[in-house]
Parts: sequence; structure tokens; C-alpha cells
Amino acid sequence: MTEAIAFIDPDPTILSRRAEIVADLADLLPPERLIHEPFELVPFETDGFLAYRRRPLAVALPETTAQVAGVMRYCHKYGIPVVPRGAGTSLSGGAIPQEDAVVIGLSAMTRILEVDYANRCATVQAGVTNLSISEAVSADGFFYAPDPSSQLACTIGGNIGMNSGGAHCLKYGVTTNNLLGVKMVLVDGTIIELGGKALDAEGLDLLGLVCGSEGQLGIVTEATVRLLAKPEGARPVLFGFDSSEAAGACVADVIGAGIVPVAIEFMDKPAIEICEAFAKAGYPLDVEALLIVEVEGSEEEMEAMLASVVEIAKRHGVRTVRESQSATEAALIWKGRKSAFGATGRIADYICMDGTVPLGQLSYVLRKTEEIVRRYGLRCANVFHAGDGNMHPLILYNINDPEDAAKAEAAGMDILRLCVDAGGCLTGEHGVGIEKRDLMRHQYTDADLAQQMAARAAFDADWILNPSKVFPLEGRG
Repeated sequence: MTEAIAFIDPDPTILSRRAEIVADLADLLPPERLIHEPFELVPFETDGFLAYRRRPLAVALPETTAQVAGVMRYCHKYGIPVVPRGAGTSLSGGAIPQEDAVVIGLSAMTRILEVDYANRCATVQAGVTNLSISEAVSADGFFYAPDPSSQLACTIGGNIGMNSGGAHCLKYGVTTNNLLGVKMVLVDGTIIELGGKALDAEGLDLLGLVCGSEGQLGIVTEATVRLLAKPEGARPVLFGFDSSEAAGACVADVIGAGIVPVAIEFMDKPAIEICEAFAKAGYPLDVEALLIVEVEGSEEEMEAMLASVVEIAKRHGVRTVRESQSATEAALIWKGRKSAFGATGRIADYICMDGTVPLGQLSYVLRKTEEIVRRYGLRCANVFHAGDGNMHPLILYNINDPEDAAKAEAAGMDILRLCVDAGGCLTGEHGVGIEKRDLMRHQYTDADLAQQMAARAAFDADWILNPSKVFPLEGRG
């Protein structure tokens, strides 16, 4: 496709020194921790935002914080751009490199360093996958709450960079609500620690600034995360409606009534059909929209909450109410939802958007989203975290057709503008990356952006950390 998103032009001086830079990096890392042959660099050219790619200068795969610091110190000395990378699951292009950049990948930093039940926390290296934390503590009755759909693959470092959420963020919050501390390497190689095991750290909340900063303030190498006790019981229930508008209105009324289930997930008819064909989860195929509402607690608590939700759903013409009858059935229901992106990829290429809107605007935004996609002659499947208004329309297109790809990208930008205009924001959990970078001016004034960029520059005055991302290229200090 004709690339609509610009990258910073690579520095020819750095490119001309490639062989020397690779040799210097080889002195800092074991041979198996440095990738530089052109064919070996191909997997690092892009991430989950597949429409764009750049081949990096080299890839460092350190195993320790000290090794990360050594590479950062070297790159800072010579002004070489650095792009941090977790598992490469970013859907906004957050880990796409540029030709003069060294990628620092954290996939080899996979140790769980400490589990501290007394303080209800665990300390892990940044390359530990999201799901593996819960797996490590499950037998003792604990879990780690944020659960993005990519939790089998995505890493804690990437979760921190994008402030990832997941289906259960409605009750338990996103990454920033479950992060207690980090060890981080600054742009000049200095190693700092922010926060810790205490619930509230002293001083300025720099930890809150780092979480969601998309690798532009430093590289997180270790994280201390909150552990929660497993609930007594949990039960997902399927609610089928005759329209997406009715389902959206039901969500708004449930939250408006002060009811907070552990999760409320939405699927429209195309998404229902795609996920059911893959997972055989028992989703109803005779409805236009589906809500997965999960409640948890004791049997009495779950019954009381479900009764209230069912009463509200009836006011919106619910057609189907189906409770899971076993742990296997509950697992299937969530398998279908968690597999939505992969299942959709079986039938078409797609762009996954990530706008967030006020719950009272859900019905309106769903209707306008359908109109936007139809206007471009494309198809769309909606599947998203309805409880916090974090929308994920999947715009289906043919990536090998440049005209089709341009239409999909334009439709996605129109949907994000719609979310902002409805009182929402550009991203709920995927980050800005390169995808939404040029829409930042639609959400923020020049003064807002200048203040954010000043905060970023306080950590990295020369803008060598993930330099093409987040902020518009024009107007940078």
C-alpha cells in the first residue's frame, strides 16, 4: 500500500557506521544475544500493525538489566535511536523500528524473580508473559488481574508501555492500577527504581507517568505487580439482543445502576459468527448483538447481581439469556472472546481500532461506526470491552489491494475522530504508536501537546527513544 504514515528519515551517518556499530554491540553482548544479519532481522521489521515495516540496524536481546544499560549507554553516546520491543503484539505500531535504530528486545528476560504473598505482589522480568504470572500463583489461590486478549504472548514490559487492560479491567482496572514498581534503564544507561512493594510510594508519581509512556521515557526491565486472591466463584452469562444499539444501551444502564460485574464484553453479529465458527462456544447465532457479562463472588452474590442485570436487560428487549453450566462451558465462552482477533484473521485482513467513548454514547457510536465503514464499501466486526467503553471495531480489508488498504486506514481514522468527538479518546489500551500519532492534534491542543512533549524531553532530550511514535513529527522541540 502507499504509506500514509511518515517515519523520521534515517540518519545517513549512522547507516554508514553500521558495521562498526554492530562490532561494538558484539563487545557488549554474548554472540547469541545480538542479531544483525539481514535475513535474521526480518521478524523484527514490524509488529501486530502489519501494514508498515522497517528493517532495524540491529537487534539486541539482553538477559539482564546490566546488559540493557550497557546497550543504552552506548546508543546514547553516539545518538543512535533505540526502539524497545516486548513480544511484538502491539496493534498500533509501537514496536516498529526504523533503519538507523537498534531494537532492544526483552524476550529473553523471562524470570519470575520473587512471589511475595505476604505483600500480595510478584516481581518479574519485563519479558515474562502476562498469563504466566497468573499460572505461577494460581495453585496458591491468586492471580494477576489485567488480561489482554493477547495475554498468552504479550509481555509485562509491553503491557506497561501501553497500559494494557483486558476483559476484566472493568472491576480490577488496567495495568497502572495493578503496577506497584519498576526497575528502569534511562536513556543514558542509568538504572533507577520507581515505587516498590508498598501500596503508595513517596514523592511524585513518576510510576504513573512511566506506565503508558510507550517506551519513550526509558526501558522497563523489571516490574513489581499486584496479586489478588481468586474469587469464590465466577460465572459468565450470554445476553442476546436484536440490535447493537439495544445492547449498548443495556451496558450504559447496568453501569448507571451502580452494578459492576467483573466484565462486560460486546460482540455484534459478524463477530459472533466468526468467533463461534472458531471456538464452538455456544454463542447464539439468531441475535444481532451479544453481551458476555461475568459476575463473581459467592453463589448468593452472583445470583443477586445476575437478577439485577437480567431485569435491566429485559427493559432493552433481551432475546437470549444463557448461563454457563460448568467450568468447561465458561472456559469456552472466554475462549471465543479471547480468540476474536485470531479468528477474524482466518477470514480476512483487518485493522483493529481502539477508541474509547463514554458509556452513554455507545449506541450512537456503534451506529455511526457502521455508517462510516459502509460508506467506504468495507465490512466491520465489533468486539470490545463494553463495560469501560473501549471499542475494538475490526475493519476487514485486503492488505494486498492498495486501494482497499487505504480505505480501511481512512475508515479507522474517521472512527477514532468519532470517538473523540463523542467525548472519548484515541486509545484505551493499544497505545498511540504510529497509528494514531497524527490524530493527536484532533484530541489535544498545541499547548497540551507541548506540555506532554516537554515531559517526554525531560527524560530524553535528544528524542532517541522510540522517536517516530506518539507525538506528531511537526512541532517537536
